[in-house]
Amino acid sequence: MNIGFVGLGIMGSAMAANLLKGSYRVTVWNRSAEKCRELAQQGAVIADSPRAAAESSDVVIAMMANPDAVRSVRDGSDGIIAGLASGKGLVDMSTVDAETSRESADLAQQKGALFLEAPVAGSRKPAEEATLTIMAAGDRELYDTVLPALEKMGRKIMFVGETGSAARMKLANNLVMAGMLTALCEGMALASKSGLDEAQLLDVLDSGAVSNPMFRLKGPQIAANGEFPVAFPLKHMQKDLRLALQLAESVGQPLFATAAINELFKAALAEGWGDLDFAAVGRTVRK
Repeated sequence: MNIGFVGLGIMGSAMAANLLKGSYRVTVWNRSAEKCRELAQQGAVIADSPRAAAESSDVVIAMMANPDAVRSVRDGSDGIIAGLASGKGLVDMSTVDAETSRESADLAQQKGALFLEAPVAGSRKPAEEATLTIMAAGDRELYDTVLPALEKMGRKIMFVGETGSAARMKLANNLVMAGMLTALCEGMALASKSGLDEAQLLDVLDSGAVSNPMFRLKGPQIAANGEFPVAFPLKHMQKDLRLALQLAESVGQPLFATAAINELFKAALAEGWGDLDFAAVGRTVRK
């Protein structure tokens, strides 16, 4: 199976590299040509447009930052949809709203192609180590076809139903993650302000019911309040919170804590932390 891969950011470049390691023929496209050149050295073919990536592949994967970015590579004469044909498949692994996924599905199906949404849970390291959790929804036939390729990128892959279901699942997941991270930041800020040792607080947390990998990874970074190397950009988490709140509004579900947490992340964006890891929200909490 020939795979096209459009979008080579922090996540996409690692995921495409794992497909190459899995002996797939991969054709790549990215706005920044440097990312393409890095993968070309590993055996990838470089396409001159998203359309060309789709035309040369059986299945094309998109991994973009937000709904606008998805539309920018999906639509138009040089977009992915223009390169699709009957029997091909489009797998969108971006984190977007359900409406954007359904638009992509409709456009792909108008060309006789199949569509699958497959957002991922995980950040830079899981992407590099192929241990992502992948939530897929849409055409089951395409899921069955691409499952071996998904297994080269993730450790847990699940099919969750019709198009839109995976998008909603991913937003619910990230809502919880943002809430946990915010609670950690506030707990550590309180410990520090009241004269406690933050490292000892992290030890206490790690020994109890809330022990988890994210606290172990992010806690020392928050305590150091340093550079916050990017695994998951803060601006992307704020986008996911915004989309989660839009989903909640559409189904009539109040999200009391999430609304407040979104305001915190918006404040962090205004302070210039958007391109840092989302743990940098701790700077805003301490301020």
